Amino acid sequence: MNELIIGEHTIMPGETKKIDLPVAKLYTDADVHLPVHIIRGKKAGPTIFISAAVHGDELNGIEIIRRLINLKGFKISAGTLIAVPMVNVYGVINQSRYMPDRRDLNRSFPGSAKGSLAARVANIFLKEIVSHCDYGIDLHTGAIHRSNLPQIRAQLADEETLTLANAFGAPVILNSKIIDGSLRDAAVDKGTKVLLYEAGEALRFDEFSIRAGIKGIVNVLRHLKMTPKGRARKKTINQFVANNSGWVRATSSGIVTHLFNLGDQVKKGQVLAEIGSPYGEILTEVLANKSGVIIGKQNIPLVQEGEAMYHIAYFKEDDEEIAEHIGSVEEELVNHIVNSEGLL
Repeated sequence: MNELIIGEHTIMPGETKKIDLPVAKLYTDADVHLPVHIIRGKKAGPTIFISAAVHGDELNGIEIIRRLINLKGFKISAGTLIAVPMVNVYGVINQSRYMPDRRDLNRSFPGSAKGSLAARVANIFLKEIVSHCDYGIDLHTGAIHRSNLPQIRAQLADEETLTLANAFGAPVILNSKIIDGSLRDAAVDKGTKVLLYEAGEALRFDEFSIRAGIKGIVNVLRHLKMTPKGRARKKTINQFVANNSGWVRATSSGIVTHLFNLGDQVKKGQVLAEIGSPYGEILTEVLANKSGVIIGKQNIPLVQEGEAMYHIAYFKEDDEEIAEHIGSVEEELVNHIVNSEGLL
């Protein structure tokens, strides 16, 4: 293994180091830095980045990384882990999804050293972090007032990426097209295989999503033989892949009564919610346009006509089998959380 150089810092095999990577200055002339935590094993192995808060209001990932690197007994024995708990530091400070220039950082890659503020941050992250990595796990949540069932999104036509997605062990794996300008888009162009973990809601900590994320990352690190093996799993649960998904939208404006929750199986034509007036009358019913499983849901009980309400994943397999599978994965995760002090 060779030395790893990030910014002006050199990290040797077997070394753990926390560094602050300069990004830019605020109006007050105060420096803003990208916090980076590097753990290198003594043995040769792959390099993987774990990133969070590319969208500054998506906080679950920050807590996942914080707990992961402080987990009792956590050790990287081979290869290198580069953890970046806040990519969009500006957004985190302002509790905003966006950069101060109102650009979406996850649409600004690969960026430019002389471009907009968002482009410069993207350029630095790609150059100093992603360029060193064979793999990456990018942590996200749903938007404000929207929750996501823990899920992995990835380009599953690549066999190795599919294997990593299965190893993570999330309740749902969604075959997801790569969006132009995203971190995943730029990383794949550099030969870095990336999983995108979606779970929970913006500006909120969701305990189940956080712990499921930690366990999933540990599963991937074990699969890559970067960390010692833990206790053997009692059984292997086969993962199911959703190749498509879609949103069901409100057909009227009003007050919502939700009839289904995340992870529920729904049938085509089934009533998902009722939309009523302030006087109590039901204005319309929201119907499932296809059979599938709810993987995303609006939380606020007010809705405008045309607003996205339910994100449904569509599977080739029988929906009841999928719903049972999701329940089994959730039960396994809950039992693991309840019955163990740590994940290793």
